[in-house]
Amino acid sequence: MSAVWRASRAAVKRRRVQTFVIGLVVLCSTTTVLLALGLLAAASGPFEKAYTAQRGAHTVATYDPAKVSDAQLAQTAHRPGVAAAAGPFPQAVVDVPESWLWMPPGPLTVVGRADPAGPVDRVDVLMGHWPRGPGEIVANWAVDGTPYADLLGTELEVPGRPTLTVVGFATSMSKSAAAWVTPEQAAALHPTSTQMLYRFTDPSTGAQLRDSLARATDGLPPDSLTAAQTYLTLKKAFSARADAYLPFIALFGVLGLLVSALIVANVVSGAVVSGNRHIGVLKAIGFTPNQVVAVYLTMVSLPAVAGCVLGTLLGNALAAPILRIAFSGIETGMAGVGTVPPWVSAACLAGMPALVLLTALVPALRAHRLPAAQAISAGGAPRTGRGLRVQRVLASSRLPRSVSLGLGHPFARPGRAFMTTAAILLGVATVTLATGLTSTMVSYAQTGRGPGGPVVDVLVGGHGENHTKPLLSDAQIEERLRSLGAQEVRARALIQVGLVGYAQPAFGTFYRGSLSSPDAAFVEGRPPAGPGEIAAGPAFLTERGLAVGDRVTLEANGRRTAATIVGQLIDSDARSVESTWETLGRLAPDSSAIEYTVQLAPGADTRAYAEAVDAADPGLHAEVVDSAKVNAATTTVVGFSSVFSLMLALVASLGVFNTVLLNTRDRRRDLGMLKSIGMTPRQVVAMTVTSVTGLGLVGGLLGIPLGIVAHRLVVDNVGIVAFPESMKDVWHAPQLAGMLCAGVLIAVLGALVPARSAARMTIAAALHTE
Repeated sequence: MSAVWRASRAAVKRRRVQTFVIGLVVLCSTTTVLLALGLLAAASGPFEKAYTAQRGAHTVATYDPAKVSDAQLAQTAHRPGVAAAAGPFPQAVVDVPESWLWMPPGPLTVVGRADPAGPVDRVDVLMGHWPRGPGEIVANWAVDGTPYADLLGTELEVPGRPTLTVVGFATSMSKSAAAWVTPEQAAALHPTSTQMLYRFTDPSTGAQLRDSLARATDGLPPDSLTAAQTYLTLKKAFSARADAYLPFIALFGVLGLLVSALIVANVVSGAVVSGNRHIGVLKAIGFTPNQVVAVYLTMVSLPAVAGCVLGTLLGNALAAPILRIAFSGIETGMAGVGTVPPWVSAACLAGMPALVLLTALVPALRAHRLPAAQAISAGGAPRTGRGLRVQRVLASSRLPRSVSLGLGHPFARPGRAFMTTAAILLGVATVTLATGLTSTMVSYAQTGRGPGGPVVDVLVGGHGENHTKPLLSDAQIEERLRSLGAQEVRARALIQVGLVGYAQPAFGTFYRGSLSSPDAAFVEGRPPAGPGEIAAGPAFLTERGLAVGDRVTLEANGRRTAATIVGQLIDSDARSVESTWETLGRLAPDSSAIEYTVQLAPGADTRAYAEAVDAADPGLHAEVVDSAKVNAATTTVVGFSSVFSLMLALVASLGVFNTVLLNTRDRRRDLGMLKSIGMTPRQVVAMTVTSVTGLGLVGGLLGIPLGIVAHRLVVDNVGIVAFPESMKDVWHAPQLAGMLCAGVLIAVLGALVPARSAARMTIAAALHTE
């Protein structure tokens, strides 16, 4: 093995460019594959682990206590298919008149439980203690991190209900309640529902969960079951943002793997073809065929392992910020998603070198079969008889002889030309995909930004921890904002609302007034314009099985109102709906705005306006909106795709470099003969560059439609964002011409250095016998 190692190390030193190319492409591929696997694992693994640890409920069922008794509900725990059950628990809905803790005004679901433990939904107390008596309440801390200790002792005061004091914070992966009290305290809150928590023996699909719940509730009074929430809905909401990033990262990973396979196969096959004499010498001095194959496999393994290790380190470094963005705004509870699981890194460290070895094995086996005598006598010249017909046709054309010779070169080595074209094709496809994603995401980032003047956001109640109640009323604030120079003012109110028949709570955002281009943020339908009209994003509609045109019933503060979904937003929170101020009047007529968006005249002094607003009322805080600022998702997608496309384009160009270098070495004698009969160095450069220009043109022509298809595949499967056709149709003739030029540019840049080297080669050096 020491002889194999010495020969492999010498081969690596001789082929430094090829070694660098293999290491770089494996680094890129490992990074993207690790990120894709990390996102895939984070989208399900942490949730499943935390849900299992808490014995989360497969279904949270809510019943009408006027139609079914607690004794009847207790019997459902022993029905076929029920693995475990907890309850019945009294459930009350408290209408919070104003913001409490971090929650906006609206309905608060409170459940009475004597103990956080139990066979189902074992609630983890994060801070403080579980309610022990009357007047105590524990709030659900649904996000990652540690609760704020200074919030302990906060009181919840609701007219007509007993005052409750926060004595602890807990978290439930089942989202079974927003807060908990003792059963005795729940009775004093006048519960309107009864809650049962079930774990089933067969919970894999939604249909199985529905069937299991139907068997559990068989025999109960009709219409006693008022709502049911399954853990599959929570799991989908948990991974919604991660699933949005997964398509484009996975696609880049696949492209990287394909380029890796092509480059490795091209390098090894070229090394075998150009190293025939070296193979013969190795066999002549005693290397067995297996040892010769081991030399070539070790030659590619060294840079592959180095690239894989560096790619794993880079992928883990990038995973933390990408996962942070992917799960921003998601209620992760006890599910930690900050790092990539160790098995992902281990799979990449083992899988990528194995893939490289398998790819290199096929061309390396050619060295195994090659007899020593034939290898030594083969020399460096290419075999005759390939591409001669094409060369004759090109020679008879009016093209300059250097150009016709160059165009005929790929036909002498069709396999090598095919792999080079495929690498250029994938490089162009990657550049096309990145260009399309950039155009789409930039257009998405500009959503809702009309052609009007600058925008200022005015927050009600101060800024940060400085919560100061404004001196002016809602109407007076808007009047003051207009008097200070506002052209348009849009007020926004936020309350918690419920959808009758759906267990998941929602946040209602209600607007008064509008800014320019109100239709810009809608992919289907129109903005709400009157009472009882709402709009929501694709995540909200998908999770609840709703669509534009459907009717729902909203409830808040003991009031209900029917509503029609009139529009679908491009994107929105999975728990958020938008509506008009008239709809808010039906649910919470005493609510006031929490924020005002002000549009000024073009060229207005935004800083002076913000200072005037701050001086007008201590309960107002104005912030100038940066029109050039883009969201984190746009920055992540554009940055990642741009960097990776440039790296793959560089790798494809280096693949061309390798091909031209091998062709030049194969045709040393031909170059010497051509120079001896009068070919100038400039003609040598033209011939060498032309030999790959055609490949670049073909690769560009085939790579552009592949990139367009990949772009459509990504933007159609984001999930939480529904891009309109105007954001998907980003292709124009000049842009496509640029993509075609990218293929030619990749080929030309890769060929220039070896072409100039061939031009500088002297006739004596070219004709010198090896």
